[in-house]
Amino acid sequence: MCANIVVAEDDAKQAELVRRYLEHEGHTVTVVEDGRTALDTVRHQEPDLVVLDVMMPRADGLDVVRILRAERREVPVLMLTARSTEDDLLLGLDLGADDYMTKPFSPRELTARVRTLLRRNRRGSDPEPVPEPETAPDEKVLAVGALKVDPARHEVSVGGTAVECTPGEFRILAAMAAEPGRVFSRARLLEELHGFDKYISGRTVDVHIMNLRKKIERAPRRPSRIITVFGVGYKLTDPAKSVRHASS
Repeated sequence: MCANIVVAEDDAKQAELVRRYLEHEGHTVTVVEDGRTALDTVRHQEPDLVVLDVMMPRADGLDVVRILRAERREVPVLMLTARSTEDDLLLGLDLGADDYMTKPFSPRELTARVRTLLRRNRRGSDPEPVPEPETAPDEKVLAVGALKVDPARHEVSVGGTAVECTPGEFRILAAMAAEPGRVFSRARLLEELHGFDKYISGRTVDVHIMNLRKKIERAPRRPSRIITVFGVGYKLTDPAKSVRHASS
């Protein structure tokens, strides 16, 4: 699976290492050193994937991915970051990055992540979509208390108020809403995000969950909808039912 890849990295040694590994996989690689050049190169080349460092001159990686998504460019983005705080990871994924790696990283793992994103993107652009069974519109809406998830329209609302979700967040929420109360392991939620490939980090699930809590919970630090089951995973519940059970 050969692809045209843009690598935006201002550390020359790091960029050369990434380039060599990706070219060894058969990819065509263009290396740029700053954010503005990265934007111009993506606009001109329309690559299959972008490997994007967060800390760059003339526009950092977060600004680059924000602009790409605002321009409705759906190119997969793998972000490289020396930052490891939850807020930084949340922001990158919320802006539309598809995956991230924290430095230092294994070049072999990077090439594996790239293969995963390329496979997923090409499956998503398959020109022969599978027809959906005909069902009544009401049957397509998943309801867990005040939370409504409409897979057909890709819409989420809480108490009638629309909630904007990224594609990854929506896939996770729709899977959980289809089976409320079920405990989903990180591995199961990774299947919803990226299939069965082992190279996507379970940490990506945690970041999506934290981001969803900020959007659908009244008190994200004390969640009542997306509940952590320690040592296992997460489950989606109706807070109103939990209150009734607690009082009975």
